[in-house]
Amino acid sequence: MTDTTQKNVARGVRPGLPKRPVLGEDAWTRIQREQEKMKEREFVRFAMLKFDPMWRRLPGAERNAHKRELEALAGEWVRKMMIYSYSLIGTRADADLMLWQASRSLEQIHAFAAALNQTAMGSWSRLAYSYFAMTKRSIYVNRYEEDYIKKYGGDETLDRARIAINPQGSKYVFVYPMAKTRAWYELPHAERQRMMDEHIRVGHEWPDVKLNTTYSYGLDDQEFVVAFESDHPGRFLDLLMALRLTEASSYTLFDTPAFTGLALPLGEALDAVG
Repeated sequence: MTDTTQKNVARGVRPGLPKRPVLGEDAWTRIQREQEKMKEREFVRFAMLKFDPMWRRLPGAERNAHKRELEALAGEWVRKMMIYSYSLIGTRADADLMLWQASRSLEQIHAFAAALNQTAMGSWSRLAYSYFAMTKRSIYVNRYEEDYIKKYGGDETLDRARIAINPQGSKYVFVYPMAKTRAWYELPHAERQRMMDEHIRVGHEWPDVKLNTTYSYGLDDQEFVVAFESDHPGRFLDLLMALRLTEASSYTLFDTPAFTGLALPLGEALDAVG
């Protein structure tokens, strides 16, 4: 993260060229305040790995050693950051394993990916898909949540919940990248809020399907990465069908590829590979 203790000094790195000017004191104070807020937000990554089919031809003892090495690595890193594993065996042909990661430190996300690359299984795998995002509070008001807060309080708790990934531990996760059309952003905010009110209302009819939305503007190719959790795939399917009928859905530019993952301890997910 940006070091908010750094001084507001002129900066530049190329010899012989003038440095970039310092910021006005009022602007610098506002920026520092926003940087402090950023410390609470998390980086989120969904990594989908595909393992070389030739790996399954290795002797069983060698494969087991590879799997246990990767399992031990994740066990070490999960003390520092969130790592949840999901098997894609049986639901995708182009990916075998999904790793859902979250950390306040981008350096940790990077270091774990680099360490995974150096394992034996890393050398037998390719990154089929990777989606990178951050947490942030939505710009749209959730009327249901707003009414709850007015009645019972808890705004601070809910605010923190929006900027920290906290999976509910469902049996399945359903993940896809998404982007809106340019026409969506040309609409007045009040008009977009009106359509989101309907979208949110429909979503609340499936309270057993939890939505985790993260934001990728400028960080990755998509604008959002959404991860739904549920113990019942049919409930998620019916929810998505209902959401397709909302007005806001007509402004979706893309929402594929879609991944259905089965939550498993990493060792079991790797055993499913071979």
